[in-house]
Amino acid sequence: MDLSDFRKEYAAHGIDRHELHAEPLAQFKAWFDQAKTAGVVEPNAMVLSTLGLDGFPSSRTVLLKAADERGFSFFTNYDSKKGEEIAANPRVTLLFPWFSLERQIHITGSLIKTSDEESVAYFARRPYGSQLGALASDQSDVIADRKVLEARLADLKAKYPEGQVPKPPHWGGYRLVPTSFEFWQGRTNRLHDRFHYSLNKGVWDIVRLSP
Repeated sequence: MDLSDFRKEYAAHGIDRHELHAEPLAQFKAWFDQAKTAGVVEPNAMVLSTLGLDGFPSSRTVLLKAADERGFSFFTNYDSKKGEEIAANPRVTLLFPWFSLERQIHITGSLIKTSDEESVAYFARRPYGSQLGALASDQSDVIADRKVLEARLADLKAKYPEGQVPKPPHWGGYRLVPTSFEFWQGRTNRLHDRFHYSLNKGVWDIVRLSP
């Protein structure tokens, strides 16, 4: 495959320093609201990158479930591959790739587990099928075929009626406590707008980066 001529000129928007909020969370919320209004598919989908136990980077898409002054939260299986990597090194990055808006948001920080109460409360709000799926899947483990999962799901449906599925002990939330943000806006001639927020003694410093 030769993709050397496969390119797109970015010209939808531009951002100036004076347009930015002083706090990155406020800027994130402003852009997130614009993504929702614009109809971005799953604007809360974010690429989580960790350091693998083999020393290689490891990335996958997870779903943001809360963003506030405490950080950015998502939920998963603590015993999964990413859970093992987070336990070994909680320093991670998040990337929101909003292609249709020619925007990206990159967030760096460290993960902590949410409280068990938060995890239980969110698990109770999940759809019935998603609750059963969390019990049925030993995430990242090798299985013989899909029939293994379907058999487990059938057994769990018989065991737990809707509204009575317990949260697995190995399932819960993580919260990213951010130390830096980068807001990226595509521009013509590849001279993109990039603004970087970094936490310095409790205050967010903002600088423009060269594209």
